[in-house]
Amino acid sequence: MKLNSGLRQYASKRVEEIESADILAGIPCYNNQETIQHVIQMVTHGLDRHYREQRSVIMIADGGSTDDTREVAKDFQIKPWQEKLVTIYRGPGGKGSAFRSIFETAHRLGVKACMVVDSDLRSISSDWVSHLLEPVLGYGYEYVSPVYTRYKYDGTITNNIVYNLTRCLYGLRLRQPIGGDFAFSGKLAAHYVEQDVWETDVARYGIDIWMTTHAITSGMKLCQSNLGVKIHDAKDPAEALGPMFRQVVHTLFLLMEQFESKWKSVRGSSSLPMFGTEKSLEPEPVQVDFERLVKEYKAGFRQFKVLYRDLFSPECFEELKKCAGLSPRKFVMSVETWAKVLFETAATFRSWTTNRANLVSLVTPLYLGRVASFINRTRDMTTVQAEQLVEEQAQLFEDQKDYLIRVWDEKKDAPQNQNSA
Repeated sequence: MKLNSGLRQYASKRVEEIESADILAGIPCYNNQETIQHVIQMVTHGLDRHYREQRSVIMIADGGSTDDTREVAKDFQIKPWQEKLVTIYRGPGGKGSAFRSIFETAHRLGVKACMVVDSDLRSISSDWVSHLLEPVLGYGYEYVSPVYTRYKYDGTITNNIVYNLTRCLYGLRLRQPIGGDFAFSGKLAAHYVEQDVWETDVARYGIDIWMTTHAITSGMKLCQSNLGVKIHDAKDPAEALGPMFRQVVHTLFLLMEQFESKWKSVRGSSSLPMFGTEKSLEPEPVQVDFERLVKEYKAGFRQFKVLYRDLFSPECFEELKKCAGLSPRKFVMSVETWAKVLFETAATFRSWTTNRANLVSLVTPLYLGRVASFINRTRDMTTVQAEQLVEEQAQLFEDQKDYLIRVWDEKKDAPQNQNSA
């Protein structure tokens, strides 16, 4: 059943009671009882410290937590001149459905600005509130994307896929397109809530890249804000990021198809205005099961090599085959090969009308191998040195854009064996 609202009846009534606000701070959550109190505390303090004269609402959009997340959120005392709304959102389970309820609330309250922050943050400070909101409230920006200092093995989907493709496609150096902590204008919230995507993967993991891409392609005024170190419940890519990879990449490819006219003529990239902190601290290390990453790549290649031979160019396939024969400590997949894997997969995705989810799943072992390769390349690097490597990789994606255009156009009308996946 298609839902016409992301808000339950009691939440909708609560929004009616509040009537209007200047600022909405949204916190999507699910089973975050250990961290939710700290996040709410920093948000309420930040709103009080920086925007006491503005009418503020803090909204906790919960996915039906089975721990005490909602109870902790309800019990925590915010400043008495702020409003709080704790609700279980309606819709498919996932962050996107939580965001839908936040967008809808922002629109109905007529807010000037809305910020959203993850519920598992341990490094959030009260200053994050002004770092995110001030570009909107004080400078007229409509979308504020975060910049963090992160451990070199944190954010592997961003570092190896999303930053590279977003920069290559749209020509903007948005470092964290799926960072999780954003701010946007009331106008943009209204645009988001009107889109008919809430029964799709966007309602799950795809929401962050969807928001960023829509902000870019809608001609909004964008900037970035440095929030400092991000310390959160990071996930080992070998253990937990397969579903996230599939949903984010699926959404990315759909957006490429939708906004082809926006990105095909773009060449090069430019930086964006930067707000926020100038401090730089060393982030906490993230543990990664490196051996498992290589093992998953090799098992995937053995299982799918016949399909890979059909999907990828001969040159690309031979490089993937070569990687499958490397020992873990010598495992390196070149950035050129990885870029071609993504470009050719995107072009195939566009030409297929069925089995698209299976196509993306086929590429998951290759992504795990690419992460293993990145770890081998950066094993002895500092965070700063690893960041420089990420920038070099993104530049190579830019330099290869003509290849993307070529395979994109070549595969458009080519007959595809969609049943092979």
